[in-house]
Amino acid sequence: MRTNLSIAELLKEWKSDAVMKERIVHWHTVPEKPASLADFPADLHESIVSALKKRGITKLYSHQRDAYELARANQSFTAITPTASGKSYCYHLPVLQSIIENPASRALYLFPTKALAQDQKSDLHELIEQMDQSILSYTFDGDTAPAIRTKVRKAGHIVLTNPDMLHSGILPHHTKWVSLFENLKYIVIDELHTYKGVFGSHVAHVIRRLKRICAYYGSNPIFICTSATISNPKELAESLTNETHQLISKNGAPAGIKNFIFYNPPIVHPTFGIRRSAILEVRDLAKRLYKENIQTIVFAKSRVRVEMLVTYLKELSKKKIQDESIRGYRGGYLPSERREIEKGLRNGTIQTVVSTNALELGVDIGQLQACIMTGYPGNIASAWQQAGRAGRRQDEALIIYVAQSTALDQYIVNNPGYLLGQSPEEARIHPENLIILMDHLKCASFELPFSMTDQYGEFEIQELLAYLEDEGILVRTSDKWHWMSDRFPAHEISLRSASQENVVIIDQTVPAATKVLGEMDRYSSMTLLHEEAIYLHQGIQFQVEKLDWEEKKAFVREVDVDYFTDANLAVELKVMSEDKVIEFEQASIYYGDVSILAMATIFKKIRFDSHDNIGSGPIQLPPEELHTSSSWISFNRPKTWTDSMLSDAMTGTATSIGLFVPLFVQCDRRDIHVVAQVKSTHSELPTFYVYDSYPGGIGISERVYEVWPTLLEHVYQHVNNCPCDQGCPACIGAQEASIGMKDDVLNLLAYLQLQ
Repeated sequence: MRTNLSIAELLKEWKSDAVMKERIVHWHTVPEKPASLADFPADLHESIVSALKKRGITKLYSHQRDAYELARANQSFTAITPTASGKSYCYHLPVLQSIIENPASRALYLFPTKALAQDQKSDLHELIEQMDQSILSYTFDGDTAPAIRTKVRKAGHIVLTNPDMLHSGILPHHTKWVSLFENLKYIVIDELHTYKGVFGSHVAHVIRRLKRICAYYGSNPIFICTSATISNPKELAESLTNETHQLISKNGAPAGIKNFIFYNPPIVHPTFGIRRSAILEVRDLAKRLYKENIQTIVFAKSRVRVEMLVTYLKELSKKKIQDESIRGYRGGYLPSERREIEKGLRNGTIQTVVSTNALELGVDIGQLQACIMTGYPGNIASAWQQAGRAGRRQDEALIIYVAQSTALDQYIVNNPGYLLGQSPEEARIHPENLIILMDHLKCASFELPFSMTDQYGEFEIQELLAYLEDEGILVRTSDKWHWMSDRFPAHEISLRSASQENVVIIDQTVPAATKVLGEMDRYSSMTLLHEEAIYLHQGIQFQVEKLDWEEKKAFVREVDVDYFTDANLAVELKVMSEDKVIEFEQASIYYGDVSILAMATIFKKIRFDSHDNIGSGPIQLPPEELHTSSSWISFNRPKTWTDSMLSDAMTGTATSIGLFVPLFVQCDRRDIHVVAQVKSTHSELPTFYVYDSYPGGIGISERVYEVWPTLLEHVYQHVNNCPCDQGCPACIGAQEASIGMKDDVLNLLAYLQLQ
């Protein structure tokens, strides 16, 4: 009887397998790393030491000791270390120590999701029980029972919550939380890297409001931030909290050998560059690892793909279906089922789990042996978070990145150094966005009046307060501005959007139990929530059955389809101001404010993986106006090019530019739009515009302004290296107009190389 192969033996077999050698385009090995250990601090209370020893911990990792010492010295800090490196002890130890020394001391833990807060609560409760101390910790979110809320406010030493609840459920009711705010010693912000873009910009203001209330009650808390690896953690933490931070970047946790494999499915349609479905390749790889008894996590991008893979893998054995060693994990599962799966992964009864990015954040599932990524997650930080799920302490780990046919995926698989050789992207926020600032200034005014000399965070606000007085929202007395509206501002503001007028998304899958799924700003909803659009939420697909534009409501129903929708947006763009310019011989780069008049026209149904167009339909919505920031490049027209040639070449080039911007600026693909104008209304020159999708802008296009030369060089190299003949979804997009235009796109990109 054959014994199971180890990871090392399996890799040795693959290296001599002709088929695998053809599909694996790059192998990379990260050597093992020993632990860097430190003694327990001399002042660490004996009950904490005892609890740690019960967990088998006799020494701290160096980053945990560094964190403890900075916290005890009253210095705010940010610790960046990989998944499963014991980050939680960076804040648990100083917080618990301060509460033992002073039972009145309080701490507030912020997590980006309710699920993560619940997961951390379980671990914290277990630690406190092992300490045998009367320290009370509670989660406070929308699910917290009213009877418990009073207890949390008055007696909770540690309150675990999320930014949305802090924004609308705690800060506006601060008078009920006096014992927390008077004694708040530490504010913990976990998963710092998730606070970017619009969400991060909003949370930066929630933190400023929190600090203002703390100052009112006489406390000055220390901030402890922990993050996955990003290139600017100190800058992000300081922007988010408006405090100076120390940085802990040396990871003291051990790591075994990690084997990275970059795997490209074979081409099945050479003319159009279409490759075999990544899902089918992942299925085959996961089956092999399952047969070798290698515990594996597979990351897929949607609920449909998760369920497809689980179905494929469960066909391996009827017995295996019964013992549930293969499970899915995604949004939509009940909390009890999620906990059961997490426990099964920790104790080894589950051998293969297929997950959306729900398991990317720090939910405790132990350390698995292998990780398979179905396509590029969208940024380097997420890719390393997913890869970090594989690698038990000193054991060898296997990470397989399986590329899809898209431009981003093909770029990554053919340029592995991008993922392996450079630091992750910057995470950027833009608290100065005037719309977001004004929203939170209203909330802050509701919470506490402003004096005639007050600042708000780093912002001078007296003129803005006067504007709010003119609008009838504030009233001025002899020395203060007071809230006078009968509205409750926090309930009108979503932290996930920059627009004040959001479309509410209502799930009517079960008619008797309709529920609100979320919100979306009006501008984005034109292309993402039109009737018949496929809307994704927590990995679940919903179809929009009705969009009530007047009432700002989208009614959706859960579906299971093999396509997504992509809408065309007819955009009339006008430049309002030029704030910056860099001139080159044949082109000029600009940054400034623009006005967009946008109208959604038609939508296409595009099949997953193959990107075949399988249907279309009209969109009937009124035009929407947007004032935002943009960066654009205008160039002198090549003399021999006709309007038609230039239009087709610019269409393909714009698609590639739009796909590559997220590689250079950490943002969601939907955070930016790219528009190509053969004859710009501003300069009458051919122009590519990249503009922020949100009113007022969130700083993305300003970053694009700085990277145009590098961006265009990378786009050129990618299109040039694509093995297709005429242009394909992997290089210049799936538009019919672009197919056959690859040479013209390359000629245009070569012409635009900026020296």
